[in-house]
Parts: sequence; C-alpha cells; structure tokens
Amino acid sequence: MSAAAADNAPAQKAAAIVPAAIVVDHAVKRYGSFEAVAGHDVAKDPNAVRRVIGVIPQALTSDPDLTVEENLSIYAKLYSVPRAERAKNIAEVLEAVDLTQWRGAQTKTLSGGMRRRLEIARGLVHNPEIFFLDEPTTGLDPVSRIAVWEMLDNLRRTRHLTMLLTTHYMEEADKLCDRIAIVDHGTLVALGTPIELKHSVPGANVVEVHFDRESEEWQKRLEGMEGVTSVQAESAGFYRVLTSSGSKTTMQLVELAASLGETLTSLSVQNTTLDDVFVHYTGRQLRDEQVKPPAFTLPPRPGARP
Repeated sequence: MSAAAADNAPAQKAAAIVPAAIVVDHAVKRYGSFEAVAGHDVAKDPNAVRRVIGVIPQALTSDPDLTVEENLSIYAKLYSVPRAERAKNIAEVLEAVDLTQWRGAQTKTLSGGMRRRLEIARGLVHNPEIFFLDEPTTGLDPVSRIAVWEMLDNLRRTRHLTMLLTTHYMEEADKLCDRIAIVDHGTLVALGTPIELKHSVPGANVVEVHFDRESEEWQKRLEGMEGVTSVQAESAGFYRVLTSSGSKTTMQLVELAASLGETLTSLSVQNTTLDDVFVHYTGRQLRDEQVKPPAFTLPPRPGARP
C-alpha cells in the first residue's frame, strides 16, 4: 500500500478518493512505503505495528454463525488482549457502536448496518491508535450510512484515534475528513483539506442549467461567457458550468436564452463540490479493468491423466 506523509496532528481523519487507493497521515513517515507506524519500525517490529492498528476491510468478514460477542472475543484473543481486559474492552466497543443489546445474537441475523457496526467494533477491540477503513459505508442505505458517519466521528474524538479511510463517496470524504488525497492511475494528483481542494479548482460556483432544446451550439456559447472556466455536458440540454461568479453567469444565461427565444427548464447555483474537484483532477474517463484470476490452482489428482 502506498502512502503520503501529512502533518503531525493527532486524532485526525484522512481519506483517499479513488480510482486507486492511497492514505495520508502523520503515522506514515515516508512516501512510497511504510517505514514506521506510530514509532514502530515495520521491518524490525511488525508485531508492534499490528498491535497499534485496526483494519476494517470493505467486505463483511465476521463469522455469521457466531454471536456478536463471540466474534469480538476471538479477535481480542488473536490480538493477545489479556483476559482481565477482554470483557471490559468488548463491553466498551459494543456500547460505542450501540450493539450492547445484540451481544448474544447470531451475526447472520443482523441487518447490513448492524453488521458494519460489528466490523467497526471488531477493529477496535484491542484499542488501536490508528484505524484503517476500506469504504466503510459501501452498500448501506442513507440512514445507516449517516449513523456510521456519526459513530466514526464520535469514536475519533472519544478514543483519540487517527482514522484513514478510502471511499468513492465524495460527500463522505467532505463530511468526515480533515485531509483528502486524490489518486489517479497510481499517482497522487491532489492533497489537502476539503476547503483547500475546492479552492484549487478554477471557478468558485457551479451553475447547473437545462435547456428545453438541445443544440450543438450551447457548449460553445457557454464556454464563451465571461468568468466561465469549464463546461461539462451531462445529458441532452443539461450542463454544469464552473464560473468565477455564479450570479453574473446566471444573469447572462437568462439574457442569452431570452435573446434566442429558448426556454430554461431549470437553473441553479451552488458552490464547488468535491465531485467537481475529482473530475477536475482525474478527468471523465471510466476506469474499467478486469479482475485477475486467482493464481492458485488445485494440484492434479493422483493417477489422473493430463
């Protein structure tokens, strides 16, 4: 996993907006590879590194046939949490993710949002200092997603965690993270706070406009307007216009449509979003790729003919 060095402030959230994954934080001391994590040398003392990090993969990996408490107990034992601390840690993380009343329930009976909260609790059961999360809200409904966001923010503050996450949700990165990295084809193309990244894109506002009739001339007309820095054709007659002055461009659009006898179906103005930042730095090309087949193949059966 590649990484980029950031600042030394504790208890922060950093995110990667991906086609490819990258994480940023004070815990990483050198770009390109992990050299030291929380002061522990990765090559010389890997077990110490494992003890100070928690990892939550994108997939739900808790054993569905075990209870919530049994899943947590197994992971606490794997991390060599002493018996005296084990019950206390499990009780604390269950309360933190609001699963105390479900501690005796089989994992397979939980909803998707509850299982995701169990995964988070499992990653915290050994009290790590640094928490890695791979797309923690993928597949969740909007209510469950917001609940996980609030939970992660509360955990960061109360447990003084440094969190590093990858996500495809721009809103998630904007809401949760102090620092954001954008990676394109394995290259770090942007790094900064959400506000810094938004300010790095030409155009302070985004005007969304929909004309009732599509015309090949609209793109050129919009690009020729004063203050317009970028025009994105979204669909037939619908455009996203980045501009230095949303109010001025709006007035120009109304006047232009009236002079041409055209009708504006809709017109709105908003501030630059992380979606605009992402498109600005990575372009609009789809990142289609094939999944490599597994390298492992079963050995031939004894006596079987080739």
